[in-house]
Amino acid sequence: MKKLGKALLTGMAALSLAGYTMDAAKAQPNAGMADSSSSVNSVNQDHSRTIEKVRFIGSEILPNELAYKGTIAGGISGVTYNPKNNKWLLLSDDRSDLNPARFYTAKLNYNSRDFQNVQLVDVTYLKQPDGTVYPSRDQYLSGMTGLVPDPESIRFDPENGHIWYTSEGDRSLGMNPYIHQAALDGSYLSDIPVTDTIQMNEQSEKGFRNNLALEGSTFSADGQTYWTAMEGPLIQDDTLPTPDSGALSRITQYDRDGNLLAEYAYPIDAIPESPGEGKHADNGVTEILSINEHELLVLERSSVQSDNGDYSNYVRIYKTDIRGATDIQEMESIKEDHVIPIQKELIVDVNTLGLNKVDNIEGMTWGKRLPNGNDTLVLVSDNNFNATQITQFIALEVIPENE
Repeated sequence: MKKLGKALLTGMAALSLAGYTMDAAKAQPNAGMADSSSSVNSVNQDHSRTIEKVRFIGSEILPNELAYKGTIAGGISGVTYNPKNNKWLLLSDDRSDLNPARFYTAKLNYNSRDFQNVQLVDVTYLKQPDGTVYPSRDQYLSGMTGLVPDPESIRFDPENGHIWYTSEGDRSLGMNPYIHQAALDGSYLSDIPVTDTIQMNEQSEKGFRNNLALEGSTFSADGQTYWTAMEGPLIQDDTLPTPDSGALSRITQYDRDGNLLAEYAYPIDAIPESPGEGKHADNGVTEILSINEHELLVLERSSVQSDNGDYSNYVRIYKTDIRGATDIQEMESIKEDHVIPIQKELIVDVNTLGLNKVDNIEGMTWGKRLPNGNDTLVLVSDNNFNATQITQFIALEVIPENE
């Protein structure tokens, strides 16, 4: 997640509605499992897809400083779709600084012709194992127990109707990234231990880079395995991307019990533009999505700061294929080893869709099917609770191969 200086949030009440609609005309397995068999997919159902290209349907923007049920609805870094009730879950990456860590339930109303509106219908707080909400950094440093969250990716579990979400961790607080499973009411169910390679050591010579950790996740097409993606390279694996060179991050596959199945190197692009003198620029993986048993969609987002301090975002979606790639799960470091990374093919450059603004897009999910049988893809941007950014939803029609 790109962290800019977060603006002070004022005037909350002016936009507070109990079921806010933004009109288009305005610019653990088994443990504690609820009986939800009527609202989830069959365990053995396989949702394999193909994708050749996409067609832009439309986009919608939620107002900044949108107050909803006592919270500020922003910082949307993850999105997932429940096909059984036609609703979306939107994960905020608020680190409990403004309001406790949470996700929103929403309706996204679009068809093959246009995108009509986005409607928030609920907000749910994520809970720690003891049932309390997550602490902010200040609360933790003041003695409140628990883990400070940095939520980034959320997925609806097709097998049992629960959710799985990732957090990036915090090196300054000595907290490693984590993966938690929760019920739809936000209550904690279990966690999946992250691999030793991404965990920090006391010498800061290995593991995740701060704010460049578990940014993406997806269930496999059959729902039986779970993938995660690191936003940037591990300290021991590679240097950060530059305008002259890319970098290798890791995409990891677990079974439903958290056992490591496979891990691959993903080749992040070089930063597409040079920043202003002394200014910031980055590129990394912000989300992944399973297509079928061997292909994944990977969302890359680059942010480049100009001489005047403004940021431009460059967003691309790639189709990747793990076949033929080196399984690196046993490699503590890949810096000195010759590995074959995942192959990638550009599906869409979001900057070519004709949008007035391409913001900090971090979320991606499959959406509802259109009457012609084609899938849809939904993207969402994280406004970082910043007045100069937007919460932007984009709907795309998926054109399958050989159509």
